Amino acid sequence: MIQAHDRTIVDPDTDEMYDLHPEDSEGASSTFKEYRSYVKKKSWFLLLCVAVLVTVVIIAANLGSIDIPFLDVIRYIFTLDTDGQGGVVWDARMVRIIACLLVGAGLAVAGVVMQCILRNPLASPYTLGLSSAAAFGASFAIVILQAGSMVTSEISVENPYIVTICAFLFSLLATAIILLLTKITRISAETMILAGIAISAIFTAGLSLMQYLASQMQLANIISWTFGDMGRATWEWNLIVFAVLLPIALYFIYRRWDYNAMDSGEETAKGLGINTERERTIGMVLSVVISSVIVSFFGIIAFIGLLGPHIARMIIGGDHRYLIPAAIIIGALIMLVSDIVGMNIIHPMVLPVGIVTSMLGGPLFIYLLIRRYR
Repeated sequence: MIQAHDRTIVDPDTDEMYDLHPEDSEGASSTFKEYRSYVKKKSWFLLLCVAVLVTVVIIAANLGSIDIPFLDVIRYIFTLDTDGQGGVVWDARMVRIIACLLVGAGLAVAGVVMQCILRNPLASPYTLGLSSAAAFGASFAIVILQAGSMVTSEISVENPYIVTICAFLFSLLATAIILLLTKITRISAETMILAGIAISAIFTAGLSLMQYLASQMQLANIISWTFGDMGRATWEWNLIVFAVLLPIALYFIYRRWDYNAMDSGEETAKGLGINTERERTIGMVLSVVISSVIVSFFGIIAFIGLLGPHIARMIIGGDHRYLIPAAIIIGALIMLVSDIVGMNIIHPMVLPVGIVTSMLGGPLFIYLLIRRYR
């Protein structure tokens, strides 16, 4: 944290001293002015991101097969009117839009924290194998527990909660294995992602086995689930994701100074009195919880945990006071834009958002690999 001493403050990240009362001294402190300008620019950028996000939400709510006047859509949104066409806006469109915002924000904030505590720019819920574990859990429920069925000509899941619970539990299992390997082998935080890749390979093999054993109907259910589709969003599911995301995001924001210190290195963080092992464990567990809840409800949505944090970091820098909220907003924005693209690019067919995010995230992943190992 910033420490105050009489008329100055000291920032431990930069060791810079800022005059609390520059107007009392001859000529205002240029350093203080620069710091104040720095804070102002970051704050304005966050406000700009929020404004862009609100604009995209309104545009997305205006898109659909039923033509509703633009001004009426705005009125329905801000007055919470669900009568008549307002019901179409809220129950058919806004439920999906809000799901996109929650999913994008959750995966992005999990990604930015994982990258910090593991000191690896490639860390994310997807690259650590959580998505593969969740996919195996869902396929296990569909094939072994008989949770999948065929209803008329449409694919459906007979008991979605069994599938969701299994996907969630196997995601937690994957994380427990990674943390256990860390404790036993004492591997560094940077190499934890290698353990994640190994775990991902194991669960991917298990998923292939489930697909091999599945009937035609069960196989269709598995493939449908792994696509990552926001069309399955409900208000009940949105409420659950929000209830999990809010306290976790607030905790991460509360620990922003600790993450800044950990970003400077293990020894630096320990020198500032931070229990890095405890923060790493808590951060990993909380990141996994929100990621697992999201993936278990909506399926595999790749690379949002990479795209959101890295775009935010390239624009706003690595200061977690601003990086965390920026990653949340940008992650939500990317997710919503991807869903809009998926719904309109091959209209009237709807392309699952997981496919769109993979198409965007794949090139970025390759770029990060080249940049890291050049």
